[in-house]
Amino acid sequence: DEKSRQNDQQMIENLHFTKELGYKSQEALEAGNLHEFAELMNVHWEHKKQRSGAMSNSQIDEWYALARTNGALGGKVIGAGGGGFLMFYTEDKTRLRHAMTQAGLREVRFRFDFEGTKVIVQ
Repeated sequence: DEKSRQNDQQMIENLHFTKELGYKSQEALEAGNLHEFAELMNVHWEHKKQRSGAMSNSQIDEWYALARTNGALGGKVIGAGGGGFLMFYTEDKTRLRHAMTQAGLREVRFRFDFEGTKVIVQ
C-alpha cells in the first residue's frame, strides 16, 4: 500500500493495532471466549475500513448492518479484494441465516483447522 511505503504514521499505527487484534483474537479463540472473539472481529473490521475507502462499499455495509441487527455479535469481511466473504459469529444461527438468505447471500460453512496450511485441490 502506498501509505505504508510512505511511512504514513496513521497507517502504521493502524497496522500495528491490527496485529495486536490478531493476537487477542487468537487468545480469545483458544480460551473459547467466542463473545470476545466476535467483538474483536467487529473492531478489526472497523479499523480495516479506516485504512482505505476501497475496503468496503455501500452494499457490504448494508449486509453487515443487516447481520448485526439479526443476531451477529461480530463479523468482518475476509478474502481477496474484489471478492471474498462476510464472516459472522452469532448464537442465533437460524435468524441470521434467514436474514442473509433473504438478502440474496448464500452461506458457505467452514471450520477452523489447527494443523496449518494444506493443499486440498491440485
